[in-house]
Amino acid sequence: MAIEQLRNSGQLPSPKGVAFAVMEVCGREDASMDAVANVVQTDPALSGRLLRLANSAARAGRALASVREAVVRLGLRTVRQVTLGFSLVDQYRDGPCQAFNYEDFWSRSLLMALAARELGVLGRSASPDDLFACGLLAQVGSLALATAYPTEYSDVLHRAARGDDTLVALEREFLQIDHNECTAELMSDYGIPKALAEPIYYHERPEESDFVEGSRPHAMVHLFFLAGRIADLGLAAETDRGDRISELMFLGGRIGLDADGLGSLVDRTVAEWREWSEMLQVPVRFLHPFAKLSRAAAAPKPGVASDSPSFRVLVVEDDSSGRMLLNGMLSRLGHTVYSAGSRDEGLGIALEVQPQVILIDGMLSDDAGLSLCRALRATDWGKPIYLLILIDGETDGRLAEAFAAGVDDYLLKPVSVYALRARMRAAAHHVLLLEAWERDRTQLRQFAAELAITNRRLEHAALTDVLTGLPNRRAGVDALSGAWSAAERSGQPLTVMLIDVDRFKSINDDHGHAVGDRVLIEVAKALKAAARADDHVCRMGGEEFLVICRNADVRPVVVAAERMCRVVRSLSLGDGERKVSVTISIGVASRETEMDDANALVTAADRALYAAKHAGRDRVCLASHGDVHPTRS
Repeated sequence: MAIEQLRNSGQLPSPKGVAFAVMEVCGREDASMDAVANVVQTDPALSGRLLRLANSAARAGRALASVREAVVRLGLRTVRQVTLGFSLVDQYRDGPCQAFNYEDFWSRSLLMALAARELGVLGRSASPDDLFACGLLAQVGSLALATAYPTEYSDVLHRAARGDDTLVALEREFLQIDHNECTAELMSDYGIPKALAEPIYYHERPEESDFVEGSRPHAMVHLFFLAGRIADLGLAAETDRGDRISELMFLGGRIGLDADGLGSLVDRTVAEWREWSEMLQVPVRFLHPFAKLSRAAAAPKPGVASDSPSFRVLVVEDDSSGRMLLNGMLSRLGHTVYSAGSRDEGLGIALEVQPQVILIDGMLSDDAGLSLCRALRATDWGKPIYLLILIDGETDGRLAEAFAAGVDDYLLKPVSVYALRARMRAAAHHVLLLEAWERDRTQLRQFAAELAITNRRLEHAALTDVLTGLPNRRAGVDALSGAWSAAERSGQPLTVMLIDVDRFKSINDDHGHAVGDRVLIEVAKALKAAARADDHVCRMGGEEFLVICRNADVRPVVVAAERMCRVVRSLSLGDGERKVSVTISIGVASRETEMDDANALVTAADRALYAAKHAGRDRVCLASHGDVHPTRS
């Protein structure tokens, strides 16, 4: 399937609407900044994006407020390219290719675009804004294949995920074109200069390009390669980020970036990634600061053999030659090494990188070595660190003082690689045991949290009626007991309603238990809705409900009870073609001085309920001072 067939299919990603008009105007020989700005301003979203790009490109320059100024600052070519990219993002947020992750595609493309621009500012090999546009479109060929051949490309992606072959090889086998070739052709169609399009073509495999080392194309292809690797880091799983960090450190070193410089660049890029994601509505993933990722990458992994684990090691030694010697030996043993020439510098680096092992020269001036040990042991984060002190000879007094200061072990100067390896194995045992203990403690905390959640769920289930979701009999009895005690202490009134669904057995017999359950559910909802805000409604069992009205005189409770009767009476329930009529009877009673306990209150309400039933149902009766009488119907 050649590119001509793709073009003829009419399925290639292409700009539409305002974006198409912008590209058309920018492509004219007589194109003017004003004409382009006028077209851009018809699309508020595009105007905001171009202003954001122009202002972020300006760094510390004057912030722009007009679209025309943004067009002037970016230039017609850049406006044309980024408008195209933004248009494709808006149009292809999803599609028919099931195996193609459209959200991850645009998230990675956006991160690569921002990384390419940051690297462009650093290296000045091309316009940073041109690099942004190219980074955004660097893999548009994959989108084109997914759009034009959704079924076939899904199969290719599944085969690549299984490891049948590389993605490029499978694309060529089944589609007769790969995504890099497709990207190159599309960039040509989009009018992107060959000087930018050609490095993009080779950016996934820069070693295959014939660019002369030191040339501009050679710098560009490696810039895009590094930007792509930064984008891969953003979408990588937590378990894969360590290896990617190591690769980035190597690639950064090739262009003169040390760990701090690379970390700063990546963190800036990720911060912009989050800001741009809101504007473009592209999802992004959480990424820790680069320094934290680097420390995690350098940390020994659980399960690694303790014979040769890799640690973060800090060497505090005022003699530069001794420091370099120790750094070299520790590096050859596979450790990540940091170094300091004084106590204060060592303390600052330790706080920043959180080393697992520290080698301290015991002969630092003014007893600074032991002072550093004491300072570390005085902090929570410094207590777990394995401290090795370097001494000239085994003097009992000096060793006793060192161990009192918190040292774990010592090494005699001059240090041999064999002695150092042995001590580092002892350190490994200590560090790995601490890590295992910390993992166990984390698991215990997790188990405790899960148990607490389970207990809360069980407690809720034990106090909740499964059918209606109301508090059950146990919860109702507890609530009534608490309300009675509160009323006794405060002297405030307490009133209850006892409610029964009329002729509920007949409803079950005539319509079935499923309809009966539905009646109880709807009645429970109606009672809850008609009750006062502070009333406690619960199901006591069967078709009987209890309403506890704290600090409530009889009169407002009776009004609420009558309202409940009307609401339930108006319920529209049906069993197929038959209507189910539902009414309730309610007995109301208030706490009185002659009542001994809450049971007496409920008994009075039960007498009133019986009277309501006997009087014809669908009504409210009130028990007061031994008498029962109906309220108004």
